[in-house]
Amino acid sequence: MVEHFSHTVKGSGPGILLAHGGGGGAEANFGPLMEDLASTHTVVAPDLPGSGATPRSTVALDLDTVADTLVATAVGAGVERFTVLGYSLGTAVAVRAASRHPDRVTGLVLTAGFARPDNRIRLAVRVWRELLEGDRELLARFLLLVAQGTPSLESMEVAELERAVADLAAFVPEGSPEQVDLVAAVDTRAELSGITVPALVVAATLDRLASPELSRELAAGIPGAELVEVESGHLIAAEAPEQWRATVRDFLDRHP
Repeated sequence: MVEHFSHTVKGSGPGILLAHGGGGGAEANFGPLMEDLASTHTVVAPDLPGSGATPRSTVALDLDTVADTLVATAVGAGVERFTVLGYSLGTAVAVRAASRHPDRVTGLVLTAGFARPDNRIRLAVRVWRELLEGDRELLARFLLLVAQGTPSLESMEVAELERAVADLAAFVPEGSPEQVDLVAAVDTRAELSGITVPALVVAATLDRLASPELSRELAAGIPGAELVEVESGHLIAAEAPEQWRATVRDFLDRHP
């Protein structure tokens, strides 16, 4: 794997390191938060292998290496200590980064995440992985079905829904297979009790991909973690961006 991930750096102030979801990207998963975060913090926004400009991995991804490389990317950018904002798969990367680099990680914000895949995730990942080898439009329809909350999905006109399908089909990063395989392999449950930094867990209550119960499990396992529930499906950046931004901002203001 590469020594550093391709990344952007925005803003100035205390460090924030972003860890995006499987099959996603830093801008795609955190875009609505970027401007606000960069107004008070130095934001390091890397893309995992096969997303953005980071080369696709030629070997299976493992959580230790991904977490270590994410941290090295921030340090290489001149940001020595940071809060890690993880989304979906990125929550497991964030927890592993905190457990392996306690001298670097000063806080955690974990959104729509999980410490281990449940059976719902296992089923979804198997279908996701198979569809990656074939029809990208069908994959996009499947992902919208499981990842978007019902109110948001049903608010779309038919033409809008079809545009969303086309946009998602066109977006799929080339490194999605390795990233999706990593989703199925993570297990950070044994590490949660050792997390000592301030932590915020944001549960998406309408999430049918990573259920809110998995976020509640994360919060229950981390000593002193705060839990905030947002009415959204898994695609919180699209469905509830302002509520997500305000929740993260409140935490960061209290834990600079």
